[in-house]
Amino acid sequence: MSQMLSRLRGSIVPVVTPFDDDLAVDHDALRTLIEWQIAQGSHGISVTGTTGEPASLSLEEREAIFETTVSAVAGRVPVVLGTGSTNIDETLRLTRRAEQLGADAALVIVPYYNRPSQEGLFQHFVTVSRSTNLPVIVYNIPGRTATNIEPATLKRIRQACPNVVGVKESNRDFEEVTRVLDTVGRDFLVYSGIEALCYPMLALGGAGHISATANLLPGPVADLYNHFAAGDWQRARDLHFELYALNDVLFIETNPGPVKAAMGMMGKIRPHVRLPLAAVSADHRRQIAAVLERYGLLPANQGVAD
Repeated sequence: MSQMLSRLRGSIVPVVTPFDDDLAVDHDALRTLIEWQIAQGSHGISVTGTTGEPASLSLEEREAIFETTVSAVAGRVPVVLGTGSTNIDETLRLTRRAEQLGADAALVIVPYYNRPSQEGLFQHFVTVSRSTNLPVIVYNIPGRTATNIEPATLKRIRQACPNVVGVKESNRDFEEVTRVLDTVGRDFLVYSGIEALCYPMLALGGAGHISATANLLPGPVADLYNHFAAGDWQRARDLHFELYALNDVLFIETNPGPVKAAMGMMGKIRPHVRLPLAAVSADHRRQIAAVLERYGLLPANQGVAD
């Protein structure tokens, strides 16, 4: 376990789920994205987290994405599979399948819509964690789930289940990160799920980040961690500010709509999303394109007007 924990650091990219023109999962495109991510220096690959549109996928589709991902990565970097849902039986099924396939960790979201109590969250995560030998990373994203898992609850879960090794904090209350590390333990792996907080979280002792921006600029997002880990805080800080405009525009609408629109402009994928998400508005497309042009991410024959 300790060897795996040392690998679960850095930029773990939440890869989008590409769809073809019939809105079926495009597994060939997914393999291509994974190869590019690894070649660009990403430290890990995650799928079917928020950026991967899990709520729009069937269980069978999620399992097929797991298979493609584990096969494509082939052990070169850690694979963190998003196995959570609001349904305990689905979460158990997906987590067990992730373990069978040889994933390195499971990312399990705080159940959404149900708005469970802290005791309900404790029992949920204990049930999931005791069903697997995989390291489990709790995914706390109150803006999506309407529920915040409190540091005291995380501590209880960790004490009950040693394989609960960390949390992805997509919580804009930055004090929460300090409370988690102080309450749960400073060796607990805390990842930033808020793009503008990737650098500050490292400064507090974070393990890395799971940033949607890495779908577009995997190298610089990985280097933010690399420079920090090497002690070059100034270069890491510079990258924090260099990435800020891109981080900002990619959340102009609900994730992953803008990310997919940008990747479509870059020629990486077809920018399709499934309902109830919709394609980003024309005005937002122009704003995204203008930022991409600033970063040199648009093909030479494509301008902002496109």
